[in-house]
Amino acid sequence: MTLNDHKKHPAITRPAMGYFARNEWAILGGPCTVIKFLADQVITALSAQYRCAYADTSHNDDMVGLPGKLAGGAALEYTDQINHAQLNFKAALTPFTQRELFAGMDLVLVNGNHQQAKAQVVIIDTNKRASLQKRVAQLTHVQLFLLADNADGLPDFIQQALPNWQQIPILKLNDDTAGIISFFRAQLQQARPVLNGLVLAGGKSTRMGYDKAAVNWYGKQQRYHLADLLNKHCAGVYISCRDAAQQNEVDAGYSSLHDTFTGLGPYGAILSAFREQPDAAWLVIACDLPLADAGVLQHLADNRNTAAMATAYRGTDQGFPEPLITIYEPKAYPVLLQYLAQGYSCPRKVLINSDVALLQAPNPDALANVNTPEELDRIKRILHQKIAGTHAP
Repeated sequence: MTLNDHKKHPAITRPAMGYFARNEWAILGGPCTVIKFLADQVITALSAQYRCAYADTSHNDDMVGLPGKLAGGAALEYTDQINHAQLNFKAALTPFTQRELFAGMDLVLVNGNHQQAKAQVVIIDTNKRASLQKRVAQLTHVQLFLLADNADGLPDFIQQALPNWQQIPILKLNDDTAGIISFFRAQLQQARPVLNGLVLAGGKSTRMGYDKAAVNWYGKQQRYHLADLLNKHCAGVYISCRDAAQQNEVDAGYSSLHDTFTGLGPYGAILSAFREQPDAAWLVIACDLPLADAGVLQHLADNRNTAAMATAYRGTDQGFPEPLITIYEPKAYPVLLQYLAQGYSCPRKVLINSDVALLQAPNPDALANVNTPEELDRIKRILHQKIAGTHAP
C-alpha cells in the first residue's frame, strides 16, 4: 500500500465556502476609496433583504498600536457599544475562524486590492493598470467587469488571462449603479439554497408505547404521508431514522437517512442531514404532528426567509419557536454544532437565541403534537370533527 492509498481521515462533505462565506466577491482593480464607496452602495441597497458584510485591510502604513486592553496583554476585548458590538482580537484570524465569524452572511464584499475571495468583480481603471496586472493570478472566477470613466475596454493582459472574457458582462462603474446592484441581487437569488425535506421518524415513542411514525392517520403510515406532503416543496425528501436497522424498514420508494450524530434525538437527526448535504436548507417536520397539513407547509415554504438562520412557527403555548416544523438554512449547521459543543442539544433553545423568522401558523391546531395517550384522544376528536365537517352536506 502506498501513502496515496491510505486515507488517515474519513471523507465528509464540506460546505461550499470561500475565504469568508458561500457568497463572496472581491472587488479589485480600482482605488480603495472607489471600492469602499461601491461596497457601501451595494450593501445599502441589499441589506434590507440580505445579511451583508464587508472585509478590508487597514490602509495605515504606519504601525498601529494595539487598542484598549489588548495593549495591556489581553488576547481579546469585547465592548457592548449599545447599538453594535465591538470585538478586538490580538492575533490574526485563521481561515477557519474567519469562516466561522462570517458563516451567517448572505453576501460578503471584499476589498480585493488587499484580500481574496472565490469570485471577483474587476474594475478596469487605466490609472491602476499596473496594480491590476500584478493580481492577474487572483482572477480565478471573474463574474463582472466595471469600466471606469478613463477606460473604454479590457486590456490585453486581461483578455489573455481569461479565455472566457467575452462571456463576462461589462458595466460602467459610475453610470450603471442600478445595474451593478441588480447583478448582485440576481447572484444572491440564484444562490438561494435548495430546500430538502426531512421527516423525523427515528424516535422510540416511549411515552406513547408504539411507533408514532407508523400510525395510519390518512390511509398510509404517517412518515410516508408527511414525506408525500413535503415532495411538493422540496427537491429531495428523506425519512430520518435513528440507525441503519430502522432505515432498512423504510419502504424502498422513499429515500432515508440514518443518524450519524447518535443519541441526540431530533437534534442529531438535523445535524446528520446537514452533514450529508451541508449546502441545502432542510424543512424538518416531526411524525408526532398529525394535524400538520398541506396548508401549513405551504405557508411555511411561501414565507421562508433565507436571510434568517431558520423560518419557524411561533408556538401556541409560550410563543417560543416550534423547532420540529421549521426550515433550517445552511447557516444553521455551524450554529447547531456550536451549541452542541457547549453541551446543548435542544433545537428550540438554538432557535430562541438565534436570528429566526417567526410566523403565525394559519391553523394553530396544526402544531399540536402527540406524545401521550391523552393527547392521542384529543387529536382523534379533532380529526373526527374535521372529517365530519368535510363530508357534511
